[in-house]
Amino acid sequence: MAGTSELLVGAAAMTRPAGNRLLAAFPADSFDLLAPEMKAVMLPHGAVCHEAGDPIELVFFPTSGMVSLLVATGDGALVETGAVGCESAVGLHAGLGPRQSFTRAMVQIPGQFLVLAARRLEQAASQSPALRELILSYMELAWAEAQQNAACNAIHDGSSRLCRWLLQCSDRTGSDQIPLTQEFLAEMLGVRRTTVTLLAQELQKNGLVRYSRGRIAILDRAGLRQCACECYDAVKQENLARLIGVKI
Repeated sequence: MAGTSELLVGAAAMTRPAGNRLLAAFPADSFDLLAPEMKAVMLPHGAVCHEAGDPIELVFFPTSGMVSLLVATGDGALVETGAVGCESAVGLHAGLGPRQSFTRAMVQIPGQFLVLAARRLEQAASQSPALRELILSYMELAWAEAQQNAACNAIHDGSSRLCRWLLQCSDRTGSDQIPLTQEFLAEMLGVRRTTVTLLAQELQKNGLVRYSRGRIAILDRAGLRQCACECYDAVKQENLARLIGVKI
């Protein structure tokens, strides 16, 4: 990932939320204070926002892309503990003061991100109890989702988890066209690439998705939701609406 100065050079300043639902929920006075310092950048697949253990210097608000929060195991495998799209932000907890990243935050779906220096968010939160409460609510939600994902990975089969994951990707990017490689899906689901192919082909056979190399299109969202495990509803709009007033 480029350094702070490199990332922000030439980026256009944003003056409104432009697609990020959490940012749209910011108190008006806080957003007015921060808007002049937000920059819009395009991040490609594989870009790393934060490495595990790094101090968080930037906060990323996705407006069209998606970031996976990954933990590396001793054998080099990566396990996804959460994901961030247009409903939230990467590194938001740095608004409560200097923080280190718990995970590797890596772009899985390329897109546009609004970027803000963490120190400026911290300053704004120190002046706004409402903004500070919003950040605390986000942290509660992220923790709840990580626990739900852990349970899901332990007890649910690959097909229901794939359906859940595709629905969440769609929610977080605002699109039913999802660019995902077999390698990535296999890694996130903890299965072999051949298993991903068989699962995707079965969904396609049932008319739920259209699958081609590197891209999945959701054709029947209601049908896909019926096939997804209950974890999808557990972490969707009910919790978002209850905690931070954001609905997806």
